[in-house]
Amino acid sequence: MTTPPISRDHQGPDIWCEDLVRIHTTEGVEVQALQGLNLTVDPGEVVAVIGASGSGKSTLLNILSGLDRPTGGRARVAGHDLTAMGTRQRIDFRRHSVGFVFQQTSRNLLPFLTAAENVMMPMVIAGRAERRARAGQLLELLGVADHSHRRPTQLSGGQQQRVAIATALANSPDVLLADEPTGELDEVNSAEVLELMRSAATDLGTTVLIVTHDPMVSDHVARTVQIRDGRTSTEVLRRTELGPDGVEREVAEEYTVIDRNGRLQLPPAHVQDLGLHDRVRITREPGHVGVWPNGSVARRAAVEEGDA
Repeated sequence: MTTPPISRDHQGPDIWCEDLVRIHTTEGVEVQALQGLNLTVDPGEVVAVIGASGSGKSTLLNILSGLDRPTGGRARVAGHDLTAMGTRQRIDFRRHSVGFVFQQTSRNLLPFLTAAENVMMPMVIAGRAERRARAGQLLELLGVADHSHRRPTQLSGGQQQRVAIATALANSPDVLLADEPTGELDEVNSAEVLELMRSAATDLGTTVLIVTHDPMVSDHVARTVQIRDGRTSTEVLRRTELGPDGVEREVAEEYTVIDRNGRLQLPPAHVQDLGLHDRVRITREPGHVGVWPNGSVARRAAVEEGDA
């Protein structure tokens, strides 16, 4: 028995953010976690958002899940305007439109319920019928149907996260949000959970956004967005293509994100390797723009090195 794909009642992207700003105030000190972030995720995409600690990725996830409100900018998830929802609308949004998977398995599952009962719980709250049949379908899809009668303490970490994903998908959300879903797993279990999450999303037509600091996650998704200093800075798109020898190869292309004011962030590795600092020279070439190290800076550095 297969689980039917999602039928959306909205048009456009499942996740859309424009100039998103979030300022936290702690003891009179303002911290700008998001500084004009832009992001678009289309229906059915599986996207990883990576960034160092403090880059703003967790703040973004809290806003997209309806747990936090932006200070400025606009955001829509599954057709819902996150800046205009009242309390009751937010509850309904979190109950039906988005699913959430935490890093800590203890936060995802109720310890006194079996795996099947955990998956059914969101459906009980939402008043959904045919709960047991859907729970069985989702547990089978995630590869843990044989453990449906076990409680979380009787499951391995990887099995717990699979049940957690099934629980998050119980009410057929348009969007599944995952916060470091492999953070407590070893490399083998991490790879298995990510592949199952991706295949489940494909089968169900669910849009998935995974927030993580682990670059390994990028190998399991077609699109990786990097956040730096509260903004989206670069993207890596992966695709499989057939070579002239008939062998399939994975091709990864890196892009930098340019905002509507023409500003962009160059990848840190390029900046360091090419000595791009202070200011750079920009040239307009046929079909592209060239970015060159500042010649006067390079000459000054060479003189200083000679004097030493």
